Amino acid sequence: MKKFDFFNRFRDPVFVVRDYDDVVFKNNTFCRVFNQFTDIKKFAHKMTFEMCPMDSENADLYSPLFQAITSKENFFARICYTSNAEDTRYYDLTSVKRGAYTIIFLSDVSADIILKDNKTEQKLYLEQLKKLKEENNELQKIRQKAQTQAFKIGLINKVSNIISESMDISAILNSVLKELSMMFGCFRAYYAKCSDNIFNITESYGEKSSSINTVISFDETVTNKLLNRKISVGYALSEYTGAIPFKKSVLRIIVPIYHMQKMIGIIVLLSYQKRELNEEIEILDAVASQLGSAIIRAELYKRNAQNVQELKHTLKELKDTQVQLINSEKMASLGQLIAGIAHEINTPVAAIKSNNEMLSKLSSKIENSDIKDMFNQILSTDKEAITRISKIVVSLKKFVRLDGAELQEADINKEIDLTLDIISHETKNKVEIIKDYGNIPKIKCYPNLLNQVFTNILVNACQSIEKTGTITISTHVVRNTLEIRIKDSGSGIPKENLNKIFTAGFTTKGVGVGTGLGLAISQKIIDKHHGKIRVLSEVGVGTEFIITIPC
Repeated sequence: MKKFDFFNRFRDPVFVVRDYDDVVFKNNTFCRVFNQFTDIKKFAHKMTFEMCPMDSENADLYSPLFQAITSKENFFARICYTSNAEDTRYYDLTSVKRGAYTIIFLSDVSADIILKDNKTEQKLYLEQLKKLKEENNELQKIRQKAQTQAFKIGLINKVSNIISESMDISAILNSVLKELSMMFGCFRAYYAKCSDNIFNITESYGEKSSSINTVISFDETVTNKLLNRKISVGYALSEYTGAIPFKKSVLRIIVPIYHMQKMIGIIVLLSYQKRELNEEIEILDAVASQLGSAIIRAELYKRNAQNVQELKHTLKELKDTQVQLINSEKMASLGQLIAGIAHEINTPVAAIKSNNEMLSKLSSKIENSDIKDMFNQILSTDKEAITRISKIVVSLKKFVRLDGAELQEADINKEIDLTLDIISHETKNKVEIIKDYGNIPKIKCYPNLLNQVFTNILVNACQSIEKTGTITISTHVVRNTLEIRIKDSGSGIPKENLNKIFTAGFTTKGVGVGTGLGLAISQKIIDKHHGKIRVLSEVGVGTEFIITIPC
């Protein structure tokens, strides 16, 4: 309203209301100071009496603006105004009634009130300042202690996590040495295992790491301190007895690591820092206690893991031994059986041989030349058959000789020929045997066991040849090692099976045809001779077994 425009000349905020909800005028100062004004009720809620007892639930009763507007007379109050930015100002509120209008003046007295309050507060602050200064030193001590305690707890928790996450002694010690080095600013830190008060460095950390497996010792004073489970702290010119001296003294901290009543090792920390250790001693004690248990636990775990590996290895050896025992028992039984059969065959063969010799003498008395020639031809055929039967019996007895448990000197070329005689039924009219024998010396071996190896490989080679083919056998001595090669022109072995053929029980033959033990036993026999057996194969081309045995 224009009739209120002269209030724009006022330096203080002025506004005019007709009713509690109707603002009819705001001067320029008001608009500038209260530029966020939107609604008189919201504006009123930001005003409170400077001193205001609360005895009613009606919030409007405690609003000085509400009181000024509803009052029938002129009204005055000192108020607090809190803006949206939580900024508090103090005003003297004066309201003047003019008919239906209420003219409200707001004089900013914040500076006066603040000055007055400041003088009052200054006195209190001066009194408190002295008290605060006294408390400050105490607080600094508490703060330092709290920080140390927090660091202590943090370091101990970190070490606990390192210990709980690993069973590797080396990893645990390396991580702990690293953490302690950071804490004490160490240029070198290491762990030494204890044995009869002599220490052997096993783990080291730092730019100038100490040599692993260096044996160290300390003077009697330090040793006695460690034996009494106390941490040795001091400045020294050398890190241990007999060590090369430093150019200047260094802080040396030696922490004994105990398990139960036994010292199992020490941690040595070396730093150029000059400092006193107070709370840190408790940290080192706590770390040493945890580390002692962790080292013993990790050693037990490592020992158990080794035992498990040894048990697995023993179990494998037992299984291999079982296979060999079964095979040895089978060969022994076969040897006894063949010895019995050979004896039974030799008896009638001897009789036939005797009769043949007798008939040979009588043939000279036959006068008819045709009958005589036919008779001599029959006798010759019988004689050849008797010789062949005798040769087969002798070969069988040699092949399963019962003295095979002893080392003997044997000609491997002859042993291979013996094996070929035994399996002649497999090669007859099917496989051409090509021999490339070298001039090899006799070697000490178990001939019947090697014959079994040759038999397994040669029979497999024959069975891999579907119609006709060749088997090439060569023997040579290379660098004092006998090398035997058996190569066939069979179907070959698929790549995926090459790593399995020496595994007990693995076979590609049908049910009832193979046991899968032949090559597994062969490998064990070659191992017994301190040799090696390997295989080269290509599907559709053939297979070659290479056996090497020290001469």
